[in-house]
Amino acid sequence: MNKLGKLPSVAAFVFTLATAITTATPIVAQAQQVLRITTIPEEAATEQIRKFTPLAKYLEISLGMKVEFRPVADYPAAVEALVNKQIDLAWLGGLTFVQADIRSGGQVIPILQREEDTKFRSVFITRTGSGITKLTDLKGKTLTFGSPSSTSGHLMPRSYMLEAGLNPEKDLSRLAYSGAHDASIAAVVSGRVDAAAVDMTVWRKFVDSQRVDTSKVSVFYETPTFFNYNWTIHADMPPELRKKIEKAFLDLRSSTPEGKEILSLARATRFIPTKAENYKGMENAARSAGLIK
Repeated sequence: MNKLGKLPSVAAFVFTLATAITTATPIVAQAQQVLRITTIPEEAATEQIRKFTPLAKYLEISLGMKVEFRPVADYPAAVEALVNKQIDLAWLGGLTFVQADIRSGGQVIPILQREEDTKFRSVFITRTGSGITKLTDLKGKTLTFGSPSSTSGHLMPRSYMLEAGLNPEKDLSRLAYSGAHDASIAAVVSGRVDAAAVDMTVWRKFVDSQRVDTSKVSVFYETPTFFNYNWTIHADMPPELRKKIEKAFLDLRSSTPEGKEILSLARATRFIPTKAENYKGMENAARSAGLIK
């Protein structure tokens, strides 16, 4: 299988955001408190940093502790970092949460999601004139998914292809994995593949920012809705810290300049609580698709 794109090296992007917090706690004690955050690399590392820098600054002030954002090279690395307690808070997709839950023996907890993640969709895109107007038209064509561990860029699109009677490995002329949603869109735009399956919110971002010409590339299929992304912690996080994190996210409002920026970058209207039970359907879909045993 082909790999269409590589994320740039993230080593150069690992950074620490620290602000001086004026409290009664001694500065030395504060320096020992660090919240380590990562995210699945659904987009390029530079875009991850642009999106999460304002959030990290906000959390530092809200929590009164230093925050480190640590980009990772791929989706499995985000899962391993959380399971092995190398990070404290991870932005995961539905499938990567299920993988982390299984790998940790149930020792990770999803605590927050965007309101949009309760009714998420994947979209299939193609170039105008490709002759592809429905899923069955993909037979004999070339297609890219995102990361193999992506919910909206692989698992759910694969599930609906199988439901339509298409086996990606047998019925396509070529199947590839780009590694990220933006790379998948670029592959269709450039003509390297006939079609791609991508996160609907990333697609909308590209359309809204005019980074893609919808007269040349457009959506030909939207999946039914499913639960997707969430913020997940390890089960042994101190309860007091967990409550502070939850409150910080739940307090974000688009009516304030700070909240508007963070929510806009997250492609969210607001954050809401979530729970592991929301992702049981995702686990069943992953088992049916053979992505987890």
